[in-house]
Amino acid sequence: MTDPSVQPQADDFKPPQSVVRFPLWVSIVVILGALLTITGAVISKVDPTLLTNGSPMTEAVRVYADYLFARNLALAVMLLFLLAARARRMLAGFMVLIALIQFLDVGDDLARGAFLLVPGLLVFAIVFLIGAGRLFGQAAWHVDAWRAPEES
Repeated sequence: MTDPSVQPQADDFKPPQSVVRFPLWVSIVVILGALLTITGAVISKVDPTLLTNGSPMTEAVRVYADYLFARNLALAVMLLFLLAARARRMLAGFMVLIALIQFLDVGDDLARGAFLLVPGLLVFAIVFLIGAGRLFGQAAWHVDAWRAPEES
């Protein structure tokens, strides 16, 4: 007779959450987000006048365009690296960071009256937050989503 309180050893093995497959839609969203971010980086380097709405290019604008290039490229590379490495929690955190950046862009665009950009940025931010929540296993605004799971 077997003891019902003892679980078979085969049930004890659960792959770490980082090894579990990512949902395909999250991978697609991350890749598209990285491509959009890379596009912004390339535009800021190749033709920064697109960022000025036809205003003259000044040295200050050139400096900020270079900053935009470096930051966008770094964010995009890290998104793709974390996706390839299957670093679930780090990727989710980066997705929240990208979403926060988009929400701040929405606020800035609303303040400047650039209403045409707002819907796309909002969709981008919300989809990234939903994807991050899926990777975390709960909504990103729950503190427990940011803590490492307890080892037993």
